[in-house]
Amino acid sequence: MRKILLPAVIIAATLLIVARLFYLQILDDSYIKKSENNAIKIKYEYPERGYIYDRHGKLLVANQPSYDIMVTPNDMPKTGTDTLEICKLLNISKEYFKERVAKAKVYSYKLPSVFLPQLSKKEFAAFQEKIRRFKGFDIVKRSLRDYQVNVGANVFGYIQQVNDPIIKSNPYYKSGDYIGKQGVEEMYEEILRGVKGVKYIQKDRFNREIGSFKDGIYDTIAIQGQDITLSLDAELQKYGEALMFEKRGGIVAIEPKTGEILALVTAPSYDPALLVGRERSKNYTAMYNDTIAMPLFDRGLLAEYPPGSPFKILSGLVGLQEEVIDENSTFICNHGFSYGRGAFMKCHCPGGAIQLHNGIYKSCNAYFANVFKLTIDKYPKPDYGVDAWSSHLKSFGLGGFLGYDLPPGRKGHIPNSKFYKRFYPNGGWRSSTIISNSIGQGEVSMTPIQLANMMATVANEGYYYTPHMIKKIEGREIDKKFRTKHVTTIDKQYFKPVIDGLFDVYNLGTARGLRVEGIEICGKTGTAENFTKINGVRTQLSDHSIFVAFAPRDNPKIAIAVFVENGYWGARWAGPIASLMIEKYLKGTISRTDLETKMLTQGLKAEYAKVTSGQPFSINN
Repeated sequence: MRKILLPAVIIAATLLIVARLFYLQILDDSYIKKSENNAIKIKYEYPERGYIYDRHGKLLVANQPSYDIMVTPNDMPKTGTDTLEICKLLNISKEYFKERVAKAKVYSYKLPSVFLPQLSKKEFAAFQEKIRRFKGFDIVKRSLRDYQVNVGANVFGYIQQVNDPIIKSNPYYKSGDYIGKQGVEEMYEEILRGVKGVKYIQKDRFNREIGSFKDGIYDTIAIQGQDITLSLDAELQKYGEALMFEKRGGIVAIEPKTGEILALVTAPSYDPALLVGRERSKNYTAMYNDTIAMPLFDRGLLAEYPPGSPFKILSGLVGLQEEVIDENSTFICNHGFSYGRGAFMKCHCPGGAIQLHNGIYKSCNAYFANVFKLTIDKYPKPDYGVDAWSSHLKSFGLGGFLGYDLPPGRKGHIPNSKFYKRFYPNGGWRSSTIISNSIGQGEVSMTPIQLANMMATVANEGYYYTPHMIKKIEGREIDKKFRTKHVTTIDKQYFKPVIDGLFDVYNLGTARGLRVEGIEICGKTGTAENFTKINGVRTQLSDHSIFVAFAPRDNPKIAIAVFVENGYWGARWAGPIASLMIEKYLKGTISRTDLETKMLTQGLKAEYAKVTSGQPFSINN
């Protein structure tokens, strides 16, 4: 038995080894396909990115062919490449050649990496003729974006080559691949990019290609990216960017019933085509280094401003909900509000007896300061009052990220008791200490998109949908969070008297000169103080111009916020822009050509130059 056992074990072990080798070498080809295998060359086929359309089906972003020269160091001839000829052919320096080959070797000897990206058709044709003379070099066809419009750069974003950290963190991407950055290109990258095709090429022992590995059974075809439709109205976006001629700020327009973003304007902006092609890096660097105009900074999403008088809408709603006032509550305005010894908040309204209705359309500081004080003082401690007030405001999506489908964002700021306890650790603060919050100054700040969403919520009488740019994705539903209703802590009944006051802002109040025939607009002007540091000194600049509105009054179709930096008062710049945007969207034509001509041809270039020129700023104009 022992004589048989030992040979049997040896035979069994031998059979197992042979079986394993047979499986690995004959049945299982997966190891052969690994990128480091000398006998196999992997070629990728790159799909076109999905197209991007506006809400009306207008094509916004398509594709154009591009050609990259790739280099695989291991495939280069051992005797060396004719460096001088290839440099002359491609109009590159010898130093560039050496640098790119060295970088390719660091990435991988056996995997292709980009040698020279984005050849023109003429360059491609010239190199294609002689490519057989340059072993180790290949041409890969890709697609770059082809913009059909010269607006909306902040909405679209751009595509760029992946860097090493992206390659290391995501195995899908290889050297030379493109990826969406910023805007919808980044947010919907996996949908837009499609799926690369892969071909496995067999090579002989002389490193020559001899055909498809295993007759191509492992090859896959490229799958084109899916098309997406945005909620953006391209014509409205174009008009908004034109109206912001020589101005800085943001415009955000939302469809209240859905939360769809109709326009997202930041000014100044740039032509999206600037970030396509061989000049992309140079153009991006120039804009990135422009720290004054900041064209890459999306003011509609990132700029945090004091909201000014539009915030009075919220002060009134919270006061009604907390039952410290009703629509008939009356306060006397003596051209301001006294809240302590030597402390006086000025008011520019005519004064007299003020109730909610005329308090809104006259924009009375004293009225809303009283409402705010009563709201906080209703509670036994200011801590409780501020937290109740803060909680109501946060139900409008303020003081936090709204959750929209674009990468950049800021929270703005809605203070609570914890915030004030840090500044007053020994107590002693009360409603009068923080009274500036009542009129949108003080410690509150909001982004333009938060202001627009606030007006959409008022238009809906107490609810909103998360603002979003996506309207439709080919073959699938949009994210559920964009179809989920958010209800505020303010009862519906309290919105009607506030809306009545907003309607009369156009009829009797601060925006009566901005009326548009045939459209019932509800709006609110705003002026916000503006401070910055110049040479280390806190300096007051010209006030910001703010306007929020929705229209029509019944069954609103558009809510909008306009913010113009250093624009003096609300009705001077922001108000006309809001009225024109509303008329353009609802009617398609413009009757207020007087306002249009001014907005399209006049700006604030001289005002912005005061920061460096030393000329005085216009304060409280």
